[in-house]
Amino acid sequence: MFEDARVVVTGGAGALGRAVVAWFAGRGARIAIIDINEDVLASSFPDRDERHLYLTADLTNRDSTADAIAKVVEVLGGIDVLCNIAGGFEMGNPVHETTDETWDFLMNLNARSVLNAAAAVVPVMLAAGHGKIVNVAARAGHAGMAQAGAYTASKAAVLRLTETMGAELRAKNINVNCVLPSLIDTPRNRADMPKADFSKWVLPDDIAKVIGFLASDDAGCIHGAGVPVDGLS
Repeated sequence: MFEDARVVVTGGAGALGRAVVAWFAGRGARIAIIDINEDVLASSFPDRDERHLYLTADLTNRDSTADAIAKVVEVLGGIDVLCNIAGGFEMGNPVHETTDETWDFLMNLNARSVLNAAAAVVPVMLAAGHGKIVNVAARAGHAGMAQAGAYTASKAAVLRLTETMGAELRAKNINVNCVLPSLIDTPRNRADMPKADFSKWVLPDDIAKVIGFLASDDAGCIHGAGVPVDGLS
């Protein structure tokens, strides 16, 4: 189904991003892997596949994002699937003590990155008459959490953007959906929470399978959905 499909994966050097890249690569897709700098790309992909593109971009900056997407279109000739994996988590202070820096950092990283990618990619998909977009929100986007106001707000924004884009683009043959992970079993999360029960966390490979489904023709009737992917946690 994805043989020679042109897939963009933002945040492709992260734990979930690598799993998504591997899932699509295993099905014959050509992938544009975008992350913040060359060092993280080199660390995650020391042996590069010539079928794929490895690009750097500041996804919180619209011009930088647009430049990277223009390169994808130039080399691959179009974009069939956009997976917005870039994002991050950070605890903070109570809402009344939240700094501008914390608010801006998480809103930019999680929500503005989706907005910027959409601004660059959706016109390409509209011109082609088809496309699939899968965002990564979070289960935490459904409810507030103490000391995580900026994070939960940013992930709620991703969910609302997904629903809105789904409504706007469904008649254009473009599907927009998102996944809602809980705790993902990554090396960093294990290091940050060494006493947790890792067996309850969701694996990046399992989330990648759901993202792959949402990017497939089998999900053609799904628009604006937020799909929980939370393992046993």
